[in-house]
Amino acid sequence: MSANSRLTVAAHALTWIGLYQRRGHEVATSEQIATSVNTNPVVIRRLLAELRKAGLVESQRGAGAGWRLTRDLASLTLLDVYRAIEPGPVFALHRAVPDPECVVGQGIGPALSAVYDGVEAALRRELAGTTLEDVLRDVLKAA
Repeated sequence: MSANSRLTVAAHALTWIGLYQRRGHEVATSEQIATSVNTNPVVIRRLLAELRKAGLVESQRGAGAGWRLTRDLASLTLLDVYRAIEPGPVFALHRAVPDPECVVGQGIGPALSAVYDGVEAALRRELAGTTLEDVLRDVLKAA
């Protein structure tokens, strides 16, 4: 199973837009963002569409088309981004009900649910404590 990079790509795109706006540009194009992320602009447009639905970005059509943040980087947390693109839980239980006659099948759901709930709470706490301003600061420090 491969790791999911959607949160990373979304944080990258939003941080890039924030820096671009800070440098005096009104909107950023999907092509510009895709160049930084090193992906196809279609991937960026699809991801930004999800972020738009969550109210984190807005798009402008026509002449001067592009994307802009709806809030500043200091007020956007990684949890905001995560909620916008990953609405479900980190881990899920079986899609089908395990064998109720099996001792493991009977107890696996409750046993793992407690662990998964704790992991989910820790993840959300950690993401809530990091703003995209923090990310940009660390990016610029490393550059």
